[in-house]
Amino acid sequence: MIVLGIETSCDETAAAIVNSEHKILSESIHSQLDTHRKYLGVVPELAARSHVDLCDKIIMDVFNKTDFTIKDIDAIAATAGPGLIGGLLVGLTTAKAISISTKKPFLAINHLDAHALTPRLTNKIEFPYLLLLISGGHTMFLSVEGPGKHIIIGNTIDDALGEAYDKTARLLGLGYPGGAELEKLAKSGNEKRFKFPRPLKGKKGCNFSFSGLKTSVRQTAERNAPLSAQVKADIAASFQYTVCEVIAEKMRNAIEIFSHKNPDSKIIAAAGGVASNLYIKSTLENIAQEGGFAFIVPPSKYCTDNGAMIAWAGIEHRLLGVKSDYAFDARARWSLEGLKI
Repeated sequence: MIVLGIETSCDETAAAIVNSEHKILSESIHSQLDTHRKYLGVVPELAARSHVDLCDKIIMDVFNKTDFTIKDIDAIAATAGPGLIGGLLVGLTTAKAISISTKKPFLAINHLDAHALTPRLTNKIEFPYLLLLISGGHTMFLSVEGPGKHIIIGNTIDDALGEAYDKTARLLGLGYPGGAELEKLAKSGNEKRFKFPRPLKGKKGCNFSFSGLKTSVRQTAERNAPLSAQVKADIAASFQYTVCEVIAEKMRNAIEIFSHKNPDSKIIAAAGGVASNLYIKSTLENIAQEGGFAFIVPPSKYCTDNGAMIAWAGIEHRLLGVKSDYAFDARARWSLEGLKI
């Protein structure tokens, strides 16, 4: 099976052609970083305009890079949510138009479901597996049982980890995207200089909270203003160290919960943009090994938003006979619980 995937949920316009043999046959992506950098964050209207200008060009580029034509495609998949509604509408409408004109099945894909299934594309792992999904908008532990079948065993009760990274970076006067800049700065800092709180420390379960941590970082920055280069680096390092301590505790709890139901499964995976952070990856790998689990992380470019993950999710669902109705509309919010495509 060969599927075209289209991703326009935030600030990347992306498309890819993937087959059911786990092969990414062609892909193309355009990042809008330069457009949004001066605003220190994604501006939804500008993002949507960029998707309008680029979506058809990205899809054509995907086909130009391969010998495949639209006749060779078995289905067209596009992100339908969650995400920025303007951008979602661009990709979704484009996918529907291609589907109608070619009489190929159309699949509306949940963006989080696609992230959760990406380790199967890149590493061919089997269900079920424990997944930590960490991105700018979401931080959760999932038991991934199948395409569209996920049990949420831990979630953030306030801010996502990626958001905490970006806002801390902005507080320190770093560039955009802030998470990557903060990780770089932390390498030259003293991670033990500032002792930040660990929200929900010692609590049962594996929910997250990062709001109080962000507040403490802001207060520390205010007390030490004006910030020298070294103080900035020490704050960044101490913040990242605290985050990893939180993740380590919650991951141990998640392993216990997951293993109780799935004693034979020994795979932990991570996905989402923050999963490309090397410091966090190292922490996760250590905890996984401690619990006797194999630890899987897709290559960095497939942790962040991309077309291949949407195409693969389309394959996973299409192999089960799923296809979406053309009435399916874009959703700014779309929970994985009770997921229906």
